[in-house]
Amino acid sequence: MVTRTVVGAHYGLKDWLAQRITASIMALYTLVMAVLLLGRDSGYESWRALMAGGAVRFFTFLFIVSLCYHAWVGVRDIWMDYVKPVSMRLMLHVLTLLALVGYAGWAVQIIWRL
Repeated sequence: MVTRTVVGAHYGLKDWLAQRITASIMALYTLVMAVLLLGRDSGYESWRALMAGGAVRFFTFLFIVSLCYHAWVGVRDIWMDYVKPVSMRLMLHVLTLLALVGYAGWAVQIIWRL
């Protein structure tokens, strides 16, 4: 009989599910935005009018948060799988996290500035 010892951070199912949920949110947002943009003028005023609605801003924010979390799980797994020195991996984790938080903050600033 083989006894399997599970080691590591035990991310497995939670992160697999998070990737699927965030991917679904992003796909749904993309489809809804494509439908909303069909037949619209591509000028600044048209974009401003579309983004002025609170619902569109909220769902755009939800898209950005989903994108950042989806990217975090994926890139974190890459660092954990392929970068063996712990100090280098930790540095890459921190830099990735800082970049994603910065991107999310910048997106929020853009979305709510309109």
